[in-house]
Amino acid sequence: MPPTLDTETADRSASAGAPVAGAPTGKRVLLAEPRGYCAGVDRAVETVERALEKHGAPVYVRHEIVHNKHVVETLTNKGVVFVHEADEVPEGAMVVFSAHGVAPTVHELAADRNLRVIDATCPLVSKVHNEAKRFARDGYDILLIGHAGHEEVIGIIGEAPDDVQLVDGLDAVDSVRVRDENKVVWLSQTTLSVDETMQTVVKLRERFPKLQDPPSDDICYATQNRQTAVKAMAPECELVIVVGSKNSSNSNRLVEVALDAGADAAHLVDYAEDIDPSWLNGVDSIGVTSGASVPEILVRGVLERLAEHGYGTVYPVATANETLVFALPREIRPDRR
Repeated sequence: MPPTLDTETADRSASAGAPVAGAPTGKRVLLAEPRGYCAGVDRAVETVERALEKHGAPVYVRHEIVHNKHVVETLTNKGVVFVHEADEVPEGAMVVFSAHGVAPTVHELAADRNLRVIDATCPLVSKVHNEAKRFARDGYDILLIGHAGHEEVIGIIGEAPDDVQLVDGLDAVDSVRVRDENKVVWLSQTTLSVDETMQTVVKLRERFPKLQDPPSDDICYATQNRQTAVKAMAPECELVIVVGSKNSSNSNRLVEVALDAGADAAHLVDYAEDIDPSWLNGVDSIGVTSGASVPEILVRGVLERLAEHGYGTVYPVATANETLVFALPREIRPDRR
């Protein structure tokens, strides 16, 4: 039997993110809301799809447009060619830059090869790039909290490599060195755990009492909203299933947040087929969510798989209503020829 979304129950018992106290005991699924595509991911994927419609295949994309296996495979089947660097794109061809952003050197390489660039960088990532450039111009040491090797981090550091230091977790704080303790600011990768980031900030501020905050939150609204929904849901769950790919930072953070918030177990899966039936042994309450780069069809597949095992009623746990939409890059807007 397909899962049933009992939204009336959700409205009564999950208002403002409260645990679903009104839901019956026994086998049930708590479904986090919001989940899945954020505005930046939606914009990036639609950018590639419209480029295909407008110009035909192949369309080249530098790195994965978003970190999701299903999305990348689907676009590949439609004629998208994913490359590691811009010098792999034939001269004069079209290339889309991924949602994670790129360093200025990548734009320079593309220009040297006369590539037709469509920049699908998430506007919230672009905001952090602009902050890095501004603080560097003003002579600040910039402490970037993030994960080494992540594409977003590489792009931000590339804006001011002599002024940005990566702080990859609490253990990295002790090795930070600055030129002037009166001119230090922290920025962050947009897809981090909010709680872990603030723990790092507290430790940094112990070393540098005049550490400045970014002008506004760098961790994106969608990352925060998905973590908040998981925090509301996890205490009621023996198991949380996060739909997302292994290279997705925000999806991995949801697994960590679920465990920290009280779930007995949490697993990351790309597809419904990845669910190990042994995870369900003796489990009555399962939470389901998805990372910000995950299409809803994959969540529906997970719900159907769980329904086959007797988890047929789904109770949404809603903590926020997302309405933000970003304009598409000007090169592929419908009104342009």
